[in-house]
Amino acid sequence: MNQITLNYKDISSLKSVELFNVPENIQITNISIDTRTITKGSLYAAIEGENFDGHNFVKEAITKGASVVVVSKEGIGKLNLGKTPCICVPNTTKALGELASLWRGKFNGRVIAITGSNGKTTTKEIIYSIFSQRYNTHATTKNYNNHIGVPLTIFSASNENKYLVIEMGTNHPGEIAYLSGIARPHIGVVTNIGSSHLEFFGTQKGILKEKSVLLDYTSKNGGKVFVNADDKFLKSLCKEYDSAVSYGTKKSSDVHGKIKGYDKWGFPKIVLEGFDKHIEVTTPIYGKNNAQNIICASAIALSEGLSKHDIIAGVKVLQNPKQRLEPTEFHKGLLLDDTYNANPESMLSAFDVLRNIKAYKNRWLVLGDMRELGSTSSKLHKSLAVALMKIPDIRVLTIGDEMYELFKELKKYYVPVWHAQDREMMRQNIAESDFSHSVVLVKGSRSMRMEEFVAAILEKQS
Repeated sequence: MNQITLNYKDISSLKSVELFNVPENIQITNISIDTRTITKGSLYAAIEGENFDGHNFVKEAITKGASVVVVSKEGIGKLNLGKTPCICVPNTTKALGELASLWRGKFNGRVIAITGSNGKTTTKEIIYSIFSQRYNTHATTKNYNNHIGVPLTIFSASNENKYLVIEMGTNHPGEIAYLSGIARPHIGVVTNIGSSHLEFFGTQKGILKEKSVLLDYTSKNGGKVFVNADDKFLKSLCKEYDSAVSYGTKKSSDVHGKIKGYDKWGFPKIVLEGFDKHIEVTTPIYGKNNAQNIICASAIALSEGLSKHDIIAGVKVLQNPKQRLEPTEFHKGLLLDDTYNANPESMLSAFDVLRNIKAYKNRWLVLGDMRELGSTSSKLHKSLAVALMKIPDIRVLTIGDEMYELFKELKKYYVPVWHAQDREMMRQNIAESDFSHSVVLVKGSRSMRMEEFVAAILEKQS
């Protein structure tokens, strides 16, 4: 049977649970925290978030066909549920994780888990694309990579899926351990250790300690771990795990690859070797970092017995994920929307993409603050100037208190740069700029809402 179900015995095993009016023959085939996705046989979990309380939607969930609801012991006092089948727990978010662990226990496929400072989502998409060439594969959607998103991803899997690819994010200590315990991966990979979330972890070694928990968990439970041998923090881990497969650009790695050139649109031509295979492919997604992500995904695929042709076919149909160097052509130019987020490593990678696109004469950068960098923020913003000055024919628009540091640095070297003190001034700068015959990169941290300036540029060029 491909449909995963939870029964009375399963839900009775939740910690400190009290059951009210729950029939012993109950069969739960869907778990949801959103009343818009309720179907007959669903369990609805009333999650309490910062901006909403799922308990306010319990009656709507019942009306739409939920078979049972999960509520907190505090929340149940506010509801008049009558004879409604109800699971009462101390904390509904923790119960969601427990339910996901139960669901995972009934999943027969193999689980691939990915974390890292950069490249998680793209690597997940590449793995999904390659594995889908041969197997029924399911993967994390949207940004479902936290203590709520990972359980939702697990609930969306069925035993039709041979592989489940899970992305794990973290910005506080202990989160990767929690998610690993729920997902119980057969394969674990940390893409890299960067500067994102330094505010919460203090140092990159603190980030390494948190992220590498995924590898520890996977290895201890008999799984395979994949180590980025090019990363100065991760490479030492190659010798720590008996099951480790190393990947990178050095020939000493189990799977190694390199970029042997770019086409005029800036797309990398990659050559790969490993597991007695030689593979050459031009990728339709931008960036040196994405070449590294393809090497990573290929290492996992080859270790699982996928073929050279599976990898080539999977890579050729890739698209840059939304707001991650997502290209849009406009009249006489190209816009790269990289507004999903920003940190120093991803900024430098984006600059490298810009430098390798030869199809357009000019290059514009529209840059907003990088957030969550702690006390090193000003220094890291200012340091971007070194890389920017290696890009020919650039013009720069900046916004944000931290990007003002970069603005001042670029002015010293007579780079054409304009700083906006507020969002209206940035819109005015965009209106007055000539983007014809140019590639335009827009990038900044999520909280800077840089996508609004993407829209302004495209509206100007339409």
